[in-house]
Amino acid sequence: MESLSGFVVFVQVAETRSFVAAGRLLGISASAVGKSVVRLEEKLGVRLFHRSTRSVTLTAEGALFLERSRRILAEIEAAELELSQASTAPRGRLRVSLPMVSALVLPVLGDFMRQYPEIELDLDFTDRMVDVIEEGFDAVVRTGEPMDSRLTARRLGEFRSHLVASPAYLARRGTPTVPADLQQHTCLHYRFPNSGKLEPWTLRQIPGEPELPIPTSMVCNNIETRLCFALQGLGIAYLPEFAIREPLANGRLQPILATYAQRTGVFYVLWPASKHPSPKVRALVDFLCANVFPVTKT
Repeated sequence: MESLSGFVVFVQVAETRSFVAAGRLLGISASAVGKSVVRLEEKLGVRLFHRSTRSVTLTAEGALFLERSRRILAEIEAAELELSQASTAPRGRLRVSLPMVSALVLPVLGDFMRQYPEIELDLDFTDRMVDVIEEGFDAVVRTGEPMDSRLTARRLGEFRSHLVASPAYLARRGTPTVPADLQQHTCLHYRFPNSGKLEPWTLRQIPGEPELPIPTSMVCNNIETRLCFALQGLGIAYLPEFAIREPLANGRLQPILATYAQRTGVFYVLWPASKHPSPKVRALVDFLCANVFPVTKT
């Protein structure tokens, strides 16, 4: 079993790129992590990591060994789960990072809690791009194409966004009929927490036209603030349909420039690729895929 422990330590260092972070997740010291890696390298007769005072990176041999190690650990974990947990209900603490879009996930998560009462949900709502491995999350929900090779992903579904404003705002300021009219309006923007950049307003344009500068009247880092300000008649916002479905239906918001607004997005649920999903993670993934976008799920 000492050899198996060496595999576990090696994979954790490779995924966190840090002896300290790996030790923190494994509950051992950075020194113990380093000694375990050295023993494994001596046993294999190859160097698995390039080490410096600032970083730990895989050698070519280490990268090859990582893929094999992940498969070995996943098979062992799968066998253990089949033997010990196949007949038990999903249970235990489940730490999940979710975007700040309560209108999308909160009703679904309530149903999940009723169906799986033995699972303890630990929910972290943030638009920050968390490090799933280093921060110890069991699963995350994100928009955009998955880029982290350390994670496995399943598609939840696609959504569209719409330019909207309240009837009071449009009565006071007029209704834009072409994108250029937005330059005379109050526009409510979103800033990405990680990059600090503003989310672009994707609008259909005639080929060759210069990019349209959109006024920045207010900037925030969540959907709820823009929705609240739009409902109060304070400006125009570009919001996902799941957040504005009810205000559009009851007339508190009105869509504008519908033929020009072309933004779509995709949500994914992701979890560490080196682990065979536990019953509680499988239960969450399957439930979200079936219920978050029941019409568009794939």
